[in-house]
Amino acid sequence: MTFDPEALGQSKTDLAETLKTLRKRAGRTQVWLAKRCNMSQTKISNIESAKLTPSLVDVELILRALDAPPELVSQVAALTRIANTEWQDVWSQRRTGLEKKQNELAGFEKSSSEFRYFLLSMVTGLLATPEYVRASLAGIPGDHSKAIAKKLERQAVLYDTSKRFTFILTEQAVRWPYLPAVAMAMQIDRLTSVSLLPNVRLGIIPLGSHMPVCPLNTFTVYDTRIATVETSTGAMVFRDRRDVSAYLDEFAVYDGYALFGDQARERLSEWASQFRS
Repeated sequence: MTFDPEALGQSKTDLAETLKTLRKRAGRTQVWLAKRCNMSQTKISNIESAKLTPSLVDVELILRALDAPPELVSQVAALTRIANTEWQDVWSQRRTGLEKKQNELAGFEKSSSEFRYFLLSMVTGLLATPEYVRASLAGIPGDHSKAIAKKLERQAVLYDTSKRFTFILTEQAVRWPYLPAVAMAMQIDRLTSVSLLPNVRLGIIPLGSHMPVCPLNTFTVYDTRIATVETSTGAMVFRDRRDVSAYLDEFAVYDGYALFGDQARERLSEWASQFRS
């Protein structure tokens, strides 16, 4: 399926209107539909007014209750998948303030308990030193002091033992010389330190051995609900269960190639020593 960024916003309204029209054509009330789908009438109302984006499971229940024909089910399911996908371009984020994005990420972190990060080319903010955080925003015009402060503030979530984190970093993500040598060594030391937290698994994928898969993007999966995928011009946010499952499966593949624990820390120590020398 091809995603048109402009269609991603409109699709939520289209889906709401389609479901509302189907219910009315079937001669059913919101109360009747809510009972058949084991939902509240308020939820049905919010779905039909586009205040709430339904999951694919929600839509399947509604369509089954309304006895929708198979060809229509397929069309509405496709519309639901688009409605559950969000495109966030970097230019909009800069206009509204980068701290707003940090607040959104903090919200994901607050509402989730298991996190999986695949880091292809850079260290993520939760693992970054202050120098690395500042460098990551240095090329963007404007004052980003609030965004930097929020990024560093978010790191406290790592010490919440009710949450579980798995970070997998490629060798490129760890060793890319984003900072001067001494600062890079300190950044790698930070990774080693975080890897010792009891609720954190930190793995690295060294170059040099055969790995017959090729990652294309950095991505994060929150529980089994949301997957975010980063590109150079923005981020896609997926909530459709098939998309999220696909990224969970991909993450499991990389998990199998990664070094964890003492093996990872030994390799990190080697790389930090190389920067210091």
